[in-house]
Amino acid sequence: MSISIRDVQAHELDAILAMNNAAGSGILPMNQGQIHYFWQHADYFRVAESDDCLVGFLIAMTRDADYESSNFRWFKDHYDAFVYVDRIVIAKGQRSAGIGRLFYADVQSFAEVRAPALVAEVFIEDSTHPALLFHGSFGFHEVGQHQLPDSPLRAAMLYKDLCSYPFVHATYGTQLPPADWLHARAKPQSGGHLATGT
Repeated sequence: MSISIRDVQAHELDAILAMNNAAGSGILPMNQGQIHYFWQHADYFRVAESDDCLVGFLIAMTRDADYESSNFRWFKDHYDAFVYVDRIVIAKGQRSAGIGRLFYADVQSFAEVRAPALVAEVFIEDSTHPALLFHGSFGFHEVGQHQLPDSPLRAAMLYKDLCSYPFVHATYGTQLPPADWLHARAKPQSGGHLATGT
């Protein structure tokens, strides 16, 4: 199975919304407004494709994003700089194929030249122990827990130091070389409302 990771395209948003909302209890559902907010504002919004079919996606934001997720705000309250993984979803039937590890290698390459840390959360419930193990095996550690407002859900807040960032920051500051793989995602120019999430 050949898998490619690339930026999302506008015509794929409905399929991604459906994949998100079929993912199960470990991923909060989204609506059309939220998926379009991410399309317009996410710093990292990439899909995995295999045999011309979408098999997963990952959305991430830098700390300066205008994003009203309570988990995102928790990290903003505790850390000065990071890239936040809002959600990663792998299509049913494609899990345990290594796609999550491909995504995390890719988002780390994006993050480590922009921030000292990659952060994420995993809900604390019996069904999410594999997700906690996955993140732990990728170098994340728990730095706190967060109770979602008006919800029974509690999240383990996870943090991973990005050891390449100090060198990149000391050498290049905020002016990264003009290499193709360093380019930021080209966001649409249309406006959008402030989104809420996990």
